Amino acid sequence: MNAGAEKRQIKPERKSMSATHVVVEGTLKPDGTLELDSKLNLPPGRVQLIVQPLPELPKDDPFWQMMQRIWAARAAAGLSPRGTEEVETRRRALREDVEEEIEKAGRLQEESGRLRQDAAKRPRENP
Repeated sequence: MNAGAEKRQIKPERKSMSATHVVVEGTLKPDGTLELDSKLNLPPGRVQLIVQPLPELPKDDPFWQMMQRIWAARAAAGLSPRGTEEVETRRRALREDVEEEIEKAGRLQEESGRLRQDAAKRPRENP
């Protein structure tokens, strides 16, 4: 296993725009078997598998060294990546907040329109 694979294996499965297309990483073993890093969230049935090797960064690569320092600092601070459930909960909460703000803006716009119509119906006073 290469040094970069250690961090890649902890990535959660990523879903693309299509609900039937899932990207998950894994490890190709010497005997030709494939070990996936996470369970596939697809219904049972035939699938198509496309295998693409992931690039290996040399250990002395400046970017790789920077990432190692970041990961070590986060681990030392007791920080860990958020889990899928936590991310989804936060995403849903944000979506609800945005929808609520849009509804408020719509109500404000309707109220403003009514006030403009009411003002237009009232006779103007002469000074």
